[in-house]
Amino acid sequence: MMILRSSDPSPFGRKVKIVAKMLGVYDQLSVELSNTNDPADSLRTQNPLGKIPILILDDGRKIFDSRVICEYLDAQADGVTLHPTESDARWDALTLQALGDGIIDASILQVYETRMRTEDKRDDGWMSYQADKVKRALDQIDANPPAFGADLHIGHVGIACALGYLDLRFDGKWRQTYGNLVTWLDEFRSRVPAFDATQFKG
Repeated sequence: MMILRSSDPSPFGRKVKIVAKMLGVYDQLSVELSNTNDPADSLRTQNPLGKIPILILDDGRKIFDSRVICEYLDAQADGVTLHPTESDARWDALTLQALGDGIIDASILQVYETRMRTEDKRDDGWMSYQADKVKRALDQIDANPPAFGADLHIGHVGIACALGYLDLRFDGKWRQTYGNLVTWLDEFRSRVPAFDATQFKG
């Protein structure tokens, strides 16, 4: 059985779990919790970057990051794909996934700035810089929400996980401004039960 090293609140780990459930391969995973702040955690030898998620294959190979893991799982599934193969559709899906991942990255940096630094050492300019990235991305997506065709793809999952992380760490304040995205996420949730099934409530 493959081992997924992650943590419950990790948005990137959540993305992998959602993808595994959508592809019907979640029962092939054993999820092991990790602590990226613990120097003794073996994840630092499994991924020299010390980041999660990590997928450990049956033969001991390690695969990271979430984008690579999701594509690997996709390749193991029969009859369904979240990574379109047609050229334009593929690049659109991957670009949308990158936008969602970028929202998460900028949001995590804001969280770390407040969590890892005392108030007198926080860089307000840096915080604003990251917040502006998130705002620009949300402005763009809200103006043109990703269409739901017959088949969902990895870009949809990436955006949903980004919005879920904003709900978790920023009290869902984005919902006050981005009504189109609220509607979009509600539609995603109705189509993908795995989204609620992987929600972190701690």
